[in-house]
This record gives sequence, structure tokens and C-alpha cells, in this order.
Amino acid sequence: MSQVSIESDQIEEVAGGEFERAPVPKSKLKGWKSFIGMYAGEHAAGTEFMIGPLFLTAGVSAFDLIIGLLLGNLLAVLSWRFLTAEIAVKNRLTLYFQLEKICGKKLVTGYNLANGVLFCFLAGSMITVSATAVGIPFDMPMPKLDDTLPNGMTWIIIVIAIGAVISIIAAKGYDTVTKAANWMSPIIVLAFVACGIVALNQLGVDSFSKFWAIWGEGGEPFPGQIKFTFWHVVIWSWFANGAMHIGMSDLSVFRFAKQAKAGWATAAGMYVGHYMAWIAAALLYAVYLKSPEALSFLNEGNAPPVAPGPMAYNALGVFGIIAVVLAGWTTANPTIYRAGLAFQAILPKLTTAKVTILAGAVATIAGLFPAFAMKLLGFVALYGFILAPFGAIIVFEHFFAKKFGIQKNYAEIAGITINNAVLFAWAISFGLFYFISIQFDVFLSFVTLPAWLLCGILFLVFSKRFQKKIDC
Repeated sequence: MSQVSIESDQIEEVAGGEFERAPVPKSKLKGWKSFIGMYAGEHAAGTEFMIGPLFLTAGVSAFDLIIGLLLGNLLAVLSWRFLTAEIAVKNRLTLYFQLEKICGKKLVTGYNLANGVLFCFLAGSMITVSATAVGIPFDMPMPKLDDTLPNGMTWIIIVIAIGAVISIIAAKGYDTVTKAANWMSPIIVLAFVACGIVALNQLGVDSFSKFWAIWGEGGEPFPGQIKFTFWHVVIWSWFANGAMHIGMSDLSVFRFAKQAKAGWATAAGMYVGHYMAWIAAALLYAVYLKSPEALSFLNEGNAPPVAPGPMAYNALGVFGIIAVVLAGWTTANPTIYRAGLAFQAILPKLTTAKVTILAGAVATIAGLFPAFAMKLLGFVALYGFILAPFGAIIVFEHFFAKKFGIQKNYAEIAGITINNAVLFAWAISFGLFYFISIQFDVFLSFVTLPAWLLCGILFLVFSKRFQKKIDC
């Protein structure tokens, strides 16, 4: 056995097999095909069955949806390619270990806890999506758009069963997660295409003008929803995964990439999932809105429910049920895996498998409450706004530390557990722009980029001052 192989095996043994606290060795790097499968599977998945219909409930117009999604998804791909993947292949560390080096162990513990819990809530919403499909044969009542609590024992049993299966798969590690995504993603993509075609036939669409007319000039949002404009669509679709790209969470994924150009693989997720699949899911909901059940809700001034399982079943029968279940899995699996890494950074003595099971349990509990799925547009905006500015710390240090004359990985080198430059930068940027959002009723996604930029700039300014003071 070569010395390189011996060192690689030693690293893997120390890191518990997932290299949580060490750079990924060359022997474990993966080609671009692994990332295409993972991103296509993750983003042509459960969230798409929810988000597409929710655009209709927000009264979006045809132009705003179709052109807005083109631009917003392009900005997301560019963020992954030139920020996340670029930094990931240079350092090959998880987000959590890299932040620990910069922020200090105590400060990053709070971040890891928040990040892990928010990931669990997102995964829980996907368990909810899968449950709406599994519940069809049991004649289970579907959650309504304004439901927050479980609606019966059948719902609880189904959610727990799905959560257990997803958690076990995620606990097997990165290789199992990617293999599951690669196996499931072609089936799910095919299902979305089929759903879109069937829905177009059910709507009597035989020309582009009729397709455009489904959304038309837009309309008033449903009760309890906000009105989406062109810029809502662009900015929201850019930052729907803000925590993953500009927030640097996917450092944990792209640290396995051979080259930074693997970041282009995210386009498979954005344009197959966040474009084609969102529109296909919206078409399914457009069909449902013409049903007597939906019309009765609207006539009473209530928003019709968004239940992916029944919508897909109406279009594709049993195959639709299978597709929704798999779609929920392909989002929940890597999300629970990421949550497990966050918790593992807090509880380093536990194996990755154990903390992933813990994350899966939290996600399953969250899945019992339909509110996380039914309010997904707002939740995703809040999630990105909270976490994305921490990514600015990594980005600004990576690209500007030398120019500004500050020490990289300062907390590790100085032996401090709390880097005040990070704490103050995040607190000021978060507090200022959250106040603006609440006080002036500004959609959170609109202030995510300003908060991110301010956090990065303040980090440089405070680092220059605090590091100088400490060094003296």
C-alpha cells in the first residue's frame, strides 16, 4: 500500500468516513456526473411540487414567472459556480469546520445549531409532501393551506414511517445519498414532464397563447398569501437556495469535486427542477383549481389546499404517487445529511451516522406539522436571510483577506472561541435589515443580498481593527 493510500485511510478513520474535520483526500474526489445526479435529484424534487402551486396562489403573471425564473435561476448557478465551488475545491472542508476556524468554536456552535434545525425543518416539509402521496390509498384527509397541526393519527403514522426510512438512507453517508439521488432523479424528472403534458391536455392547451393565458397578467393572491411581481420571482428564485450557495453550505458537497467547474452541475437542478418542474407543478394546481372542490373553497373566500399527492395522482395515477414519494426523499436525504454534519460539529464525539439519525428525528417531528410545507415560500426566504450572511464571512475572507491585510482563520490561530468581528458583523447586518423588512413590509428575499454584502464588509472592517488590537 502506498504512503498516499495509508494517509488517506488514516484521514478517513480520524474523520469517521466523511472527513468532517479534515480536507477530503484526492482518492475520494468525484467527477461532475455525481453532482449532476445529486442536484437534478435534489431540485427536481418534493419542494417543486409545493413551490409551483404556491406561485399561483401568489397571483404571479406569465411573464413574471417564465422570464423571472430564467434570470433568477441563472444567478443561482453563477453563485454556486464562482463562489461556493471555487472556495470548496481550494480548502476541501465542510462549512462547519471552516467557520470554526474563522469564528471560534463557541460562536460557530450557535450557527451550527440554527443551521441544523433549519435544515431539519426544510427536510420535514418534504416528508410532509411524501406523506400526501402515501396517504392516498388510506383515504387520509389532506392538510389545508392554513393548517399547522397534524390532522389525524393516520397522518402521524405515515409521517413517522417515511421519516424513519429517509433518516436511515441519509445516515449511510454521502455515497449512499448520491447513489439514491442518481437512481431516483430520472424517474422524478420523467414524472414532472408527464405531469406537465397531462395537465396541459386537461386544461385544453394546444397553443403557446393558451399556455401563456394560464397565468395571464396575474391576479390577486389567495387569502393569506402575498402578491408576487417579476422581481419577487427573480430574487426569490435566486435566493431560494441562498444558504447553500452564497451562504456556503454546499462547501460540504463541493469539497468532493475534482474541479470548481463541477459547480455548473447545479444548472441541472435549477433548469430541470426550479424551472421545468415548478411550471409543471403549477399546471397540476391549475387543473385542480377548476375542480368543484377548489371552486367551493374559493367561493367561501378560502385558499384551496396544495396537496402534491392527490394532484400527481389525478394526472398519473399510481405512478404519480410513487413520483411524489421519491421526490420528497431526494430533497430530504441530502438535507438531513447536511443537518447531520451541522450537529456533528456540535457533538464531535458522536459518529456522523448517529447525529444524522438525530437530525432525521427532528425532521420527522417537523414533518408532522404541515405549516412548514404550506408556508414554504416565506420559510425559505427567512431561512436564507438568517444563514446567508455567514457565507459572506467565508467569501470575503477568501477573496479579500490578503488585500485588507487580515489574518485568515483568525480564531484558530489566535486560540479564541468567539471572533467578535464575525459576531458584530452578522448581528448588525441581520438586525438592520430584519428591522427594515418588518418596519417597511419589505419581502425578506429583497434584503438578503444587502445583508450579505454588509456582513462581509463589516467583517473586514472589524477584523482589521480587532486583530490589530489583539496582536498589540
